[in-house]
Amino acid sequence: MFTKQDMQQMEAKGIGLPQVNAQIAYFRAGFPFLSIAGPAVAGDGIRRFSAQEAARYAEEYDRRVSGLSAVKFVPASGAATRMFKDLYAFLNEGKESAAVREVLENLDRFAFCGELEKLGVKRGGEPRKTISAIVGDEGLGYGKLPKGLLLFHAYPEGSRTALEEHLAEGAMYARSGDGTVHIHFTVSPEHQAGFEALVGRVLPDYEAKFGVRYAVSYSQQKPMTDTIAVDMNDEPFREKDGSLLFRPGGHGALLENLNDISADVIFIKNIDNVVPDHLKGDTVTYKKVLAAVLLELQAECFSLLEALENEADEAAVGRAADFVRRELGYRPAPDFDAKPVGERRELLRDVLDRPVRVCGMVKNEGEPGGGPFWVRDEDGSLSLQIAESSQIAPEQKELMRTATHFNPVDLVCGVRDRKGTKYDLRKYCDPQTGFISVKSKDGRELKAQELPGLWNGAMARWNTVFVEVPIATFNPVKSVNDLLRPQHQGA
Repeated sequence: MFTKQDMQQMEAKGIGLPQVNAQIAYFRAGFPFLSIAGPAVAGDGIRRFSAQEAARYAEEYDRRVSGLSAVKFVPASGAATRMFKDLYAFLNEGKESAAVREVLENLDRFAFCGELEKLGVKRGGEPRKTISAIVGDEGLGYGKLPKGLLLFHAYPEGSRTALEEHLAEGAMYARSGDGTVHIHFTVSPEHQAGFEALVGRVLPDYEAKFGVRYAVSYSQQKPMTDTIAVDMNDEPFREKDGSLLFRPGGHGALLENLNDISADVIFIKNIDNVVPDHLKGDTVTYKKVLAAVLLELQAECFSLLEALENEADEAAVGRAADFVRRELGYRPAPDFDAKPVGERRELLRDVLDRPVRVCGMVKNEGEPGGGPFWVRDEDGSLSLQIAESSQIAPEQKELMRTATHFNPVDLVCGVRDRKGTKYDLRKYCDPQTGFISVKSKDGRELKAQELPGLWNGAMARWNTVFVEVPIATFNPVKSVNDLLRPQHQGA
């Protein structure tokens, strides 16, 4: 199936033949659906705190932060082209949709209107010239820039990009004990220089404004995480020159990038989910809440692991079993209690000795995205997972409609064991949770494969805890028109 040139191409990417063969096998057999036992809801898989409880957790994190290292991890790869699909449809096909009219009529409400004025473009001008000035190469070129470099919010002193809002956020909750704010952006190779230039220009101002030091770092998706494409007969798809076609493996590829990060607390949040400073209160509070819950859970995991290591009696096993059921989103198989104490002890040690993530969940208000579910594993145990609709069998789709919450990608992660050694996160991925989609290249259809999603299958074997967070913490910008929502306007 593969030539010498194919093997050289794989080697250049750092991809092994067994890896490629496994991907082709998934194309042919498909990925199995998850066995959904039911949605996670408040009181059964999702923790809910009163305002007083949330305040106590936030205060607890503030007390502990002086002895911690923290990193804010921001997936920021890719161009913002989809944000402007309606604008492109207008330029390419003349379709003046309601979305396009809204942009034209509210031009002066966008944070980038000042930049347009520098180009001689104002509200009420010729529509095609105005739209072209926003997305075109001769204007702002926003259609080809990543979201992180777009001006999102207007302030009296000037407008801020999404990247800058993450700098501000980081100073508010992700400061390490030594006063440094570590922020890591995953970027596309063609955009890293733009990120570096912007950070270099604005960092002194933000350090002065917030009284912190920043340590900003970057990484790119690794070529070894690309996946092979196949034709509609599940044979390797070849380019016109005969070479194999490999495609980026989706956001699950960032597991490799995350695996290179080591800190006591890692905050994960998408690049476009930001708000102006006057609306950051809930976000800051609940980031601290999630982190405090994480640290509390970790401490108990470490204590129970130590007890199980030094004690083999029924009492120690019972305490650990009660904890994983009550607090860790894990329910052992029905025959667990009938097993000998030694077997139960080893199973519990395995469960407790894993990376931990505490995930914010917001009430379902019709937004697209995955949700929190109880998933039945092969051994009959139940664990909490974030599942996408494509992972759920058609006969279980009704369960998605009964879900009360959805995933806003708001995670706080603990990646070190009780001895301070970082886990190899790749060991806690479920490889059978990838995605297959139909794409095209040069007019020919192909099948593409995405790796298990970063907060889906890539973290399937982590200990997972869900906490309800306010809807005010979820303000993604999927369309340029979203920037006109009150959450993205000035005070």
